[in-house]
Amino acid sequence: MSTHAPGAIRSTIPGTAQEGRGASPAAPDPRVPLLVYFSSVSNNTHRFVEKLDARAVRLPVHTGEEPPEIDEPFVLVAPTYGRPNGSGAVPPQVVKFLNRETNRRHLLGVIGAGNTNFGTAFCLAADKIAAKCDVPVLYKFELMGTPEDVRKVNQGLEQFWRQCTQPRA
Repeated sequence: MSTHAPGAIRSTIPGTAQEGRGASPAAPDPRVPLLVYFSSVSNNTHRFVEKLDARAVRLPVHTGEEPPEIDEPFVLVAPTYGRPNGSGAVPPQVVKFLNRETNRRHLLGVIGAGNTNFGTAFCLAADKIAAKCDVPVLYKFELMGTPEDVRKVNQGLEQFWRQCTQPRA
């Protein structure tokens, strides 16, 4: 399990269907990172994602709605929910989305959102998704993130995206 602090960047980021101000809508331009994210009605994760230089697709807020099928590489941004023992950490909407094999196949990494008041369960959803899907946790931020978080994620995501999506020689 990952134990790095909020704002700490793992070595996978060296040095560091909603349209938002900074995020552009999901359009087929493989040079621009694609983020798929869940945000509850609080919109904390949404506010963070809209500040990023990436295409973004928001998962449905309600579990009764069908999740999208993503047929290209993406990074998942997921908040942590649940009870003190860690159960229910991954929102059911994210579980439903990842239960589709096509979506799991295109998942490159996870960015976690959380609250440090959760203690050891901080960003536990990202850790659980990463372990289950065998992808790295790229970054963890608290609540809506800080300007420094935005800068680090933009910088690191651009580099990570290039490494993951450039053609192999």
